Amino acid sequence: MGGLQKKKYESGSATNYITRNKARKKLQLSLADFRRLCILKGIYPHEPKHKKKVNKGSTAPRTFYLLKDIRFLLHEPIVGKFREYKVFVRKLRKAYAKAEWTAVQTLKDNKPNYKLDHVVKERYPTFVDALRDVDDSLSMCFLFSTFARTGKCHVQTIQLCRRLTVEWMNYIVTSRSLKKVFLSIKGIYYQAEILGQTVTWLVPYQFAHDHPTDVDYRVMATFTELYTTLLGFVNFRLYQTLNLVYPPKLDSKAEAGLKAEHEDDYAMDSESYLEKLSALSASLARVVSSAEEEEAEADHFPAEGEDVADMEAREKEQKEQDAHKRLFEGLKFYLNREVPRESLAFVIRCFGGQVSWDKSLCIGSTYDVTDETVTHHIVDRPSIGQQYVNRYYIQPQWVYDSINGKVKLPVEDYFLGVSLPPHLSPFVEEKEGDYVPPEKLKLMALQRGEKPEAEEEEEEDEEDEEEDDDDEDEEEEEEEMDEEEAEEESNLKKIEQQRGQGKVPSVKVTPGKVKQEDRKRTEQEEQAEEKRLAIMMMKKKEKYLYDKIMFGKKRKVREANKLTAKRKAHDDAAKADKKKKKKTMQ
Repeated sequence: MGGLQKKKYESGSATNYITRNKARKKLQLSLADFRRLCILKGIYPHEPKHKKKVNKGSTAPRTFYLLKDIRFLLHEPIVGKFREYKVFVRKLRKAYAKAEWTAVQTLKDNKPNYKLDHVVKERYPTFVDALRDVDDSLSMCFLFSTFARTGKCHVQTIQLCRRLTVEWMNYIVTSRSLKKVFLSIKGIYYQAEILGQTVTWLVPYQFAHDHPTDVDYRVMATFTELYTTLLGFVNFRLYQTLNLVYPPKLDSKAEAGLKAEHEDDYAMDSESYLEKLSALSASLARVVSSAEEEEAEADHFPAEGEDVADMEAREKEQKEQDAHKRLFEGLKFYLNREVPRESLAFVIRCFGGQVSWDKSLCIGSTYDVTDETVTHHIVDRPSIGQQYVNRYYIQPQWVYDSINGKVKLPVEDYFLGVSLPPHLSPFVEEKEGDYVPPEKLKLMALQRGEKPEAEEEEEEDEEDEEEDDDDEDEEEEEEEMDEEEAEEESNLKKIEQQRGQGKVPSVKVTPGKVKQEDRKRTEQEEQAEEKRLAIMMMKKKEKYLYDKIMFGKKRKVREANKLTAKRKAHDDAAKADKKKKKKTMQ
């Protein structure tokens, strides 16, 4: 007796997936709306393990989604809003065609809108989850905030992204949570530590955009729609943690001190206020306006299972972090008009420095170029006309390199017209056996408190010494060769004379010397022999794994040696050029 006959492709993995077209028809959505819904809800296509079974024996290329995900979308309220919007567009077209202008206005006033608050809450149950995923939101919002109003995306979206990014930068400045900065070809990478989470984002340079034609801006705008909602929630919560007013407001004293020469040129007060906020040169208002809060030092006790040494190491690390946050405290910077104002103002204020610029350049300058208390004047040109004696004139890279090095670097390497040292990435951490550039070694010496001497003077002295040594060595070698030849000739003459006289050359027996054993060397030889025997006793699988590990290590050493040789060749070429220039000058 047989049971019911099983039909093909009606059980197992074939029933767990659904094609994109079937999913679209099930939801009654167009392809564009289906894409938007999947982006907003975080649902992505899946590649089945047995694609032919899922595709019911066909090998045609198809996009598959999990059936449970599509069932999850059936009860989504945004789907209903999409349908309402489709009806709204149809009614609006008819009203325009019939020239019923009152109906057009009524329809526009009642345009269906939807909110993404519930989507954010679904996708990020806790605030820490939202912080972990805020990197992409920040990068996209900073990108959209730099777009020109050319019709590629809505003006309201650009303005919203600009407002949210300014709020984020003001929070980072107030909390002093910035850790690393790196200038790359793509833009400026920033990394901050917020509530124990590391957040990294990319800010494009302030250049005019040449919009590429192969980019779908509608997809990017859909992502931005979700990201702006998420970033708004994150900003609100972060401002609460620091007892700051949200939306951010400038402190009344700081706002009165800001200079705005062309403030009347702004059509709206909100635009002027946003520009003052984006200047990043003033402090924000707090919810409880009280006197300066006294920070009481907390007592430190060792945690469970922690030694006193571990606690001291933790305290030392905390002190280093606090010193890093106050890196530019007591310094006053003045920015020339050709340097990237927003980036420099942001990083300088994050580390406790004061910053200003020409009041005709932007709202928010706090002091003029004639201020005698200015310590550093940042310029990005070979020379400047009027210079003041009581300040350093440096290039912008000094600020970024000092932040990454966690120490104020010597300003001599960053003076005007000087060829700058390489801008090292703070995101690269060298491990044992990796190539470490000499500039990084010098920076590590500065961090330890050592003061390496001026390399250029040493190089010049070394070059002169090398030339002198070469000449002396050649003379000594010639003298030694002459002496050896003379001794050999005299010995040969003596032996010939003795043989001519019929005498046999005397044979001498000299006492032997006791050879002392090198214990370290014998220990190393024994260890090497033990290791060789252990390798021989390995199983086949273990031996294969060991060989792979050793191959990786050897490859790393080869790469490090290759880079060292390249650097040596580069330095030798630079020295040769210097010698040629010196000779031509003489």
